Amino acid sequence: MSKKLTNHEKRRRWGWLWLLLLGIVLGAALLAATATVFHKTSDSEFCVSCHSMQQPLAEYQGSVHFQNPKGIRAECADCHVPHQPLDYLWTKIRAVKDIYGEMTGKIDTPEKYEAHKLAMAQSVWKSLKENDSATCRSCHSFDAMDITAQRPEARLQHPVAIKQGETCIDCHKGVAHILPDMSGATQAGAAELAQAAAASSPNATTLYTIATEPFFLQPQDSHNAGNLMPSTEVHVLKQDGDKVLARVDGWQQDGVSEVFYAAQGKRILSVLLGEEARKQLTTGDTLTDAETGLVWHQVALQVWLPRKQLIDDQQKIWRYSAEMMSANCTGCHGLTALDRFNANQWIGVIKGMAPRTSLTQEQLRVLTQYVQKHASDMPPAAKS
Repeated sequence: MSKKLTNHEKRRRWGWLWLLLLGIVLGAALLAATATVFHKTSDSEFCVSCHSMQQPLAEYQGSVHFQNPKGIRAECADCHVPHQPLDYLWTKIRAVKDIYGEMTGKIDTPEKYEAHKLAMAQSVWKSLKENDSATCRSCHSFDAMDITAQRPEARLQHPVAIKQGETCIDCHKGVAHILPDMSGATQAGAAELAQAAAASSPNATTLYTIATEPFFLQPQDSHNAGNLMPSTEVHVLKQDGDKVLARVDGWQQDGVSEVFYAAQGKRILSVLLGEEARKQLTTGDTLTDAETGLVWHQVALQVWLPRKQLIDDQQKIWRYSAEMMSANCTGCHGLTALDRFNANQWIGVIKGMAPRTSLTQEQLRVLTQYVQKHASDMPPAAKS
């Protein structure tokens, strides 16, 4: 037998219904307000409204993402705010730090901006690397590209990137903003390389120079007899305290006594020879280059070197070099395949690009050795 509800029970039930309805309305209003705030704080007008954003704005306005022949503009959020819901929400929450930075004047002058630019750029690059350049791929996709219709440079680089599993930010760091000064990061890489050399095995018999290294003909000599170039391979014959006696092998062109090279017919500089060092060379086989007709002599030299400037793992030199190339070259040129040029051609390429980088002469020497020893005409064994 059914029981009729009392007036009190009816009022209570209606009260819950009204409360539920009010909650839904307030929730919808809160959600709409949050979405509106998120949307408004993601448009470019809001992003550049702060005084400290005027310099990055000027950089962006000079980029292809702001103005291009196709009239397609990528706004700030298109590059800096992920589209996936959770990543989107997390990015908006983290943006609170930018408000704090504006309030405290962290980058409110050109000098402060330049001082923090590298750290800010590296933070963005790291995020894009971790998410496979998700915001870039919302507009650009390898699958959608007609690579044959692209410009010659892109036609060369994109297949390399696809093959090696690279992501957009690996090559396009400077696509919307001027690259920061990378000299500090490069110096840090050189310091890490020096630490690795100091930790090399004391029993290693094959070592590599990590920088341009003066050598001596006798351990007690105070004036060097020449210099070894970075990444030159030496074979340890004897150790004497913090010095080693090592043999350096290479090739010397007939009539050119001041230097010798890492490979026959290749201008991969290994050793600069002083007058006394030239007298100490031992000569082996002689070959005539079939293409050029030049005569080359196989040579060797015994030298004394400080042990701390030698490393037992050449790959560590190459990793340092690859990072240096990525930081200073790919922003403009993309991921240039090392076998795009032969060893001799790379010399002119590096010299031509050097003035556009912040690399020192020593860093350029290391980079030149890296690209030359991985060039198209170098055997696989030389590239390891």
